Amino acid sequence: MKKSLAAFILIGLLLPGKGYSQFRKYSNEFLNIGAGARGLAMGNAQVASVNDASAGYWNPAGLTGVKDVPNLALMHAEYFSGIAKYEYASLAIPVQDNKRTLGFSLLRFAVDDIPNTLFLVEPDGSINYNNVQAFSSADYAFLFSFAQKLKDEEDYKISIGANAKVIYRKVGHFANAWGFGLDAGIQIQKNKWRLGLMARDVTTTFNAWSFKFTEQEKEVLYLTKNDIPVKSTELTAPRLVLGGAYNFSISQKIKLLAEANVDLTFDGKRNTLLSSNPVSIDPHLGLEASINDVFFIRGGITNFQKALADEDTLNQKKVWIYQPSAGAGFKIKNVSVDYAFTNLANQQNPLYTHIVSLRINLTKKHED
Repeated sequence: MKKSLAAFILIGLLLPGKGYSQFRKYSNEFLNIGAGARGLAMGNAQVASVNDASAGYWNPAGLTGVKDVPNLALMHAEYFSGIAKYEYASLAIPVQDNKRTLGFSLLRFAVDDIPNTLFLVEPDGSINYNNVQAFSSADYAFLFSFAQKLKDEEDYKISIGANAKVIYRKVGHFANAWGFGLDAGIQIQKNKWRLGLMARDVTTTFNAWSFKFTEQEKEVLYLTKNDIPVKSTELTAPRLVLGGAYNFSISQKIKLLAEANVDLTFDGKRNTLLSSNPVSIDPHLGLEASINDVFFIRGGITNFQKALADEDTLNQKKVWIYQPSAGAGFKIKNVSVDYAFTNLANQQNPLYTHIVSLRINLTKKHED
């Protein structure tokens, strides 16, 4: 009997291995996609300059940039021609005379209508398409954020922040996991310079998986020589994100923000621009031009990787690829609308994604 597609999807791709704790190099990878069209248009270079509700994702220290009134951020994106859907929402609430900020963020990345072909082949070897049912694989993250100003002078500012995150992952009725982790960040602003540091999964994030298969499902998995998973714990290693940004004044009306970030991972060699053991380095570059602080044009480059050249039929030649992005936005009173256009590769058959997000100051500032 042939191995079913469902067995490959469930066991090989979506679920962790057998019952033991282990670091997984690409654990909780949905938390590294990004959040908000502004940040995605700038190549994920945000850790030093972010100052709105999306800072709960990029660097919680930046939440102190939300002043006087709560700020709400919403985003929707679809990847791989709509197969995968990504939703993001965040709320930042300034308290104690803008000295502290509370934040809450929700992320959901899901693939719906996955065919479950586990029972496609009957015991007699015949194929029965009526046995094919659909299921969903969804990842959720809930981030609870806190930020505080340590120094707040006109030309010198320091803020710190932290996230407590709860993770829930579900694969049909077959498996689910609960996880918990902590992030910490700092932002420093000196005149036109901005520096940022974000420590993701600083305490090591874990996902505790549990599995539920019927006796009939276990029998099919056994006959197709697939392992039947048991309870396990999946660990996510810490990573550091360092960033620097500078504000240029082109004219009285036009300003330019340039930012560079580097991700430092410590779980062995990755397919990044600088790859070594145990540290790999992945850079992000972003630009934002603003006109009267109303209209914005953005661009960025990220995700440098080596891949097989499309024209090489022998699969021996490797070339560098990267993920370019561009976007625009405008702000009217208390509402900002942002758009990002990203390319998941730069070879002959690229995959494009359109992203739209909204940022709203929920109430207007009362004048004295």
